Amino acid sequence: MRAVVQRVDGASVVVDGATVGAIEGEGLCVLVGVTHEDTKEKAAQLARKLWSIRMLQDEKSCSDIDAPLLVISQFTLYGDARKGRRPTWNAAAPGESAEPLVDEVVAQLRALGATVATGRFGAKMRVSLTNDGPFTVLLEI
Repeated sequence: MRAVVQRVDGASVVVDGATVGAIEGEGLCVLVGVTHEDTKEKAAQLARKLWSIRMLQDEKSCSDIDAPLLVISQFTLYGDARKGRRPTWNAAAPGESAEPLVDEVVAQLRALGATVATGRFGAKMRVSLTNDGPFTVLLEI
């Protein structure tokens, strides 16, 4: 699994003109990509990392201050543009495999006590956020 994690001061996702997920104040906006070898165990590992990573102000984690997370699926994180001018998506897991694993990340975060908002899997989403820092980290699980 691959995740782009951004420290934010608010973030939201809009689908078809309606807000489907939003967080206010300090938290993390997380874009999650799934590849073919990913498992529920990797999803749980990613959730634990997201809940405990010290990216917030004063080196705090979401678990330290009960900060919210906005988790958004993004298969394009596994795009490969090394050859030619058009990316390929061969490394991205198909939707029927990826969606349950993104849902598992969210479920595991909630089981840890996190407040989690989400985008809508497979939808054309408009993501808005205020990157605080800016502070962005790439995680590979």
